[in-house]
Amino acid sequence: MQLRYAYNTNGAANHRLNDALDLIADNGYEGVALTLDHHHFDPFEADFKRRGEELKNNLEKLNLGLVIETGARFLLNPLKKHSPTLLSAFAEGRKKRVEFLKLAIDLAAITRAEAVSFWAGVPEAEVSRQQAHEFLREGLRQVSDYAERVNVCLAFEPEPGMLVETIADFKELKKDFPRLKLALDTGHCLASDECEPDAAVREMRKDIGTVAVEDMRRGIHEHLFFGEGDMNMPAALAALHEIKFEKLVCVELSRHSHCADKIIPAAIEFLRKTERDLNSQFKESAA
Repeated sequence: MQLRYAYNTNGAANHRLNDALDLIADNGYEGVALTLDHHHFDPFEADFKRRGEELKNNLEKLNLGLVIETGARFLLNPLKKHSPTLLSAFAEGRKKRVEFLKLAIDLAAITRAEAVSFWAGVPEAEVSRQQAHEFLREGLRQVSDYAERVNVCLAFEPEPGMLVETIADFKELKKDFPRLKLALDTGHCLASDECEPDAAVREMRKDIGTVAVEDMRRGIHEHLFFGEGDMNMPAALAALHEIKFEKLVCVELSRHSHCADKIIPAAIEFLRKTERDLNSQFKESAA
């Protein structure tokens, strides 16, 4: 078995989208994690359906699968990062986030994306934690019903510092939304210091909708290149092999756009070499 790797376009922010897709495909990736943004498929621009069909055709030509990411920093509000969210104090802000997520779902339906990944957001000072949970569930009901109607996989990402920041938090949320899948960022397991990534893969094997990989230091939410943090990547990849994970494994290096021409090939070479080493170990142990 060989895992299917994708690269997140938030790590190719200085490239035009089509140039980024070409670079990703030319280096042997089998997919792309597309972060919808003002320069990489702005869903609020005109001719949405036509542009979606063009994207689908280009992905098919390049033999790339797709995961849609919704974590753009300033797409919805140029003055405040990641705002508004599903937890925003004002109803019009929460509505804007829901509309954005519905557009992401529409694009996923057009392009046959594997999943749409999204998160809760950080509670605002004027919103109580109880109210934030109510706002989250209100928004989730809208987007989950919408996704179910068009048969799109919604994958919820626990994010350090947000209302839902751990896998334990996700499991509580899933009690109310049983169809919701997990967007597992293996680095977040270290950043939140909740568990080892390979243990999370095994525990959540039936619920994983998509996976992101990178390196991180324990207790620090900073996306690093492989080998620069505390991630045991061989163990994480071995766990994905063990559960026979067939969906895209997305490399997320959002701070490396300035050197994407070098990082994109280096990342997949690191991952493939790690797999080759694992396969050699498996063969030796079986001999």
